Amino acid sequence: MIRLTDHPSPNHEDRRDTAIDMLVLHYTGMQSAPAALQRLCDPAAKVSAHYLIDEDGGVFQLVHEARRAWHAGQSSWRGHTDVNSRSIGIELVNPGHEFGYRAFPEAQIDALIALTQLILARHSIPARNVVGHSDIAPARKTDPGELFPWARLKSYGIGLWPFSGEEKVEWLPQETLRRLAEYGYDIGDPVAAMTAFQRHFRPQLVNGGNDPETAGRVERLLGALRPGAGPVVSFEGS
Repeated sequence: MIRLTDHPSPNHEDRRDTAIDMLVLHYTGMQSAPAALQRLCDPAAKVSAHYLIDEDGGVFQLVHEARRAWHAGQSSWRGHTDVNSRSIGIELVNPGHEFGYRAFPEAQIDALIALTQLILARHSIPARNVVGHSDIAPARKTDPGELFPWARLKSYGIGLWPFSGEEKVEWLPQETLRRLAEYGYDIGDPVAAMTAFQRHFRPQLVNGGNDPETAGRVERLLGALRPGAGPVVSFEGS
């Protein structure tokens, strides 16, 4: 059961006739929920999201899904640079790396899972397009960060997770980057792209380096997207 509160933000516009095919998750990176809510509804700030989820699981709807919220900024995914027009943005209350980054409470993640399942039922969003802000803006952003429970979301059919096996691959850095780009990342800043990938898919080691386990996780993700992918790696969506 979602505890939804309507709290309209003035910061939105037309979607420019673009279909919704992405979901972008953020943390607020502010010291309190009221401060984040105020900023997301401040016309002068020119930022917003469709939803804000507090740490107690309360959900605020700020912008209708049919409208273009201003949450992604300068970003790119799978070659698309106007991410705002094609995405729904969800902000999770969390102080972030600047103000004391901490784990996301269970009630907050439960609310996120319930909300996301409804969003995915309404829109055709491939699992590989459920991303974090750092995935689409690796040189600028770190959210929702290495403490975000992507694996738990995958257990509810949300997004992708390379959970099966620990195969390692010996790739040169150039090959790993090429495959990161194939998956969707902007590799203009190679270290930032690798760091963003690790923050999402290998949170135990976030150093921007190329190593066999990181490369193996890239390969498992790409393998899940290939036609006829076998049962060794099991994912939802494509």
